[in-house]
Amino acid sequence: MPTGKAEAAVNGTVIASTAEWESVEGNVYFPPDSINKEYFTPTDQHTTCPWKGEASYYSLDVDGTKLDGAAWYYPQPKEKAAHIKDYVAFC
Repeated sequence: MPTGKAEAAVNGTVIASTAEWESVEGNVYFPPDSINKEYFTPTDQHTTCPWKGEASYYSLDVDGTKLDGAAWYYPQPKEKAAHIKDYVAFC
């Protein structure tokens, strides 16, 4: 697990911040308790990764900026991706 500070922001508003995260395929995965949930809305969107499993998506609404399906997570990942269960990554 990398350490340091990782942040995700939309138009200068921080939507996720953490000192510890997971890095998978070049994406930073934020622990679920590090996101500002007020900006996240679950969607019905899903995609499938052969080794991680089925991803679920959030849309973001930050100070009037709407980003559909901009964040994803794996609620029931496959065994090799168990370390990112419920962690959130961004487009």
